[in-house]
Amino acid sequence: MKKAGPRARSAILACAALACLLLSIGTARATSVDRLQAKVAAAREEADSLRTELQDAQVEIGPAEERAAAAGERERGLSALLASGEERAARLATKVTVTRRHLAVEERRLRRARRVLSERLVAIYEGGAPSTANLILASSDLEELATRTEYLDRIQRSDADLADRVAEVRRSVARELRRVAALKARVDACDQRLAAARSEITSVRAEAEAAAARLRSVAAERGASLAALRSKIGSWVADVEAAEAASRAEAEGAVERWLGGPFSIPTYIVMCESGGNYGAVNPSSGAGGAYQILPSTWQLYGGQGAPRDAPKAEQDRIAAEIWADSGSSAWVCG
Repeated sequence: MKKAGPRARSAILACAALACLLLSIGTARATSVDRLQAKVAAAREEADSLRTELQDAQVEIGPAEERAAAAGERERGLSALLASGEERAARLATKVTVTRRHLAVEERRLRRARRVLSERLVAIYEGGAPSTANLILASSDLEELATRTEYLDRIQRSDADLADRVAEVRRSVARELRRVAALKARVDACDQRLAAARSEITSVRAEAEAAAARLRSVAAERGASLAALRSKIGSWVADVEAAEAASRAEAEGAVERWLGGPFSIPTYIVMCESGGNYGAVNPSSGAGGAYQILPSTWQLYGGQGAPRDAPKAEQDRIAAEIWADSGSSAWVCG
């Protein structure tokens, strides 16, 4: 299946025709391909910007979440302290109430003691109370006098002791009440400071959590945008490749149609071998047809008669089988 001589002129014409068609089709496709490539370039720039923003947001999320966690921990600590302080204040308030009741009881006892003392003083002034002279005159002997005198002294001491004791108890209760009230006031002030601190730290925690939530939202939004953009870039790149492939395929198909194809092997080889003439014959070797197949090879692949006399479909079929087995090496122009 060797040719006697290359069809240089046919090959040159075929290449020129192919170049012209590629140029015309390429010009027609260039605008759409350029637009797609411009979109891809712009999208890649936008993707780089989104990637940078996403990285920045992810870097900031960590510290924001740490601040929120620290503020939450501080808030829980202050809440525990405040609960303890409120419990202590409640106990002190109960103690103040009890102490005030005790003081009221002692004040009533003091008033009763003072009233009794007042009544006894009036009785003594009016002569109703026994005097030392009366005791002496009323006593029958010395022993009775001593007994009555002792009773009188005890009564007088009892009156004085009762008054002193009630007064001391009242003073003691009053001091305890002041101490408890002052302690409760300090606890209340401490509770107020704790409540203010907890309110402030709650605000800080809320702001930190809101900041972390915003950063997470931004990161999610940027991530979604980046994924969508990458998908678009992939689609546009595929469109560019498809457009370029279509341009090449369309040019080659147009050349083949213009030169009598399509052919089973590359068009440039057919043009070099026969110029695309299915009835061509090489007198010196006997190779014939568009593919310049040698008679022996033709018969080997099941061809009947001479290659140049076979229909186009038959020549295409046998040429395709030869190409599958040997590739371009089966042709001189390959």
